[in-house]
Amino acid sequence: MTDPAGKPAIAPRSVYKVVIHAPIRIVWDTLVKTDEVLPFIFGAVCNTEDGLKVGRPMRMITRDGKYATVVGEVLEFSPPHRYAHTMKFTQYPDALATVIYELKEVAGGTEFSLITENVPAGTQTEKSMAPGSKFIAENLKAVAETGKPLFSGRMAVMMAPVFGLMAPARCRIENWPFGKYE
Repeated sequence: MTDPAGKPAIAPRSVYKVVIHAPIRIVWDTLVKTDEVLPFIFGAVCNTEDGLKVGRPMRMITRDGKYATVVGEVLEFSPPHRYAHTMKFTQYPDALATVIYELKEVAGGTEFSLITENVPAGTQTEKSMAPGSKFIAENLKAVAETGKPLFSGRMAVMMAPVFGLMAPARCRIENWPFGKYE
């Protein structure tokens, strides 16, 4: 899909908000865990070379480390309020999008906002991001509040190895070394 000027069309900015009844530090620390299974990220592990740092690559990988599901680069890392990164689903040939997580202290807890920008319109990436945002926010809320994900998050963790078996060869980890986005 292209705009009138022939450039790839971009979907409108999307914002999904939820109030999490937990202190901002708990929410932040839950969100930015690396090297362990994250039920709110569909059972993936946030994998980095040397932590989440601006300008450094990150990727979401399967628990067994055989597949990369998402690759990107950290754009902003401002604890405990804002974390932004580019992202590309490895199974789709779509361009990079941007994901921003914002946390704000409010009465009774933390307002969590998941913002998506620069999502290529009319793509599989766009179709996956809306339901994915809701899943991420609701399961992050459950984990931060109770220490356990929702049933949907538990199922994602249980099913992740099965989905790994069905992943296309293009998603194999050797095809996505740190910093490779194409």
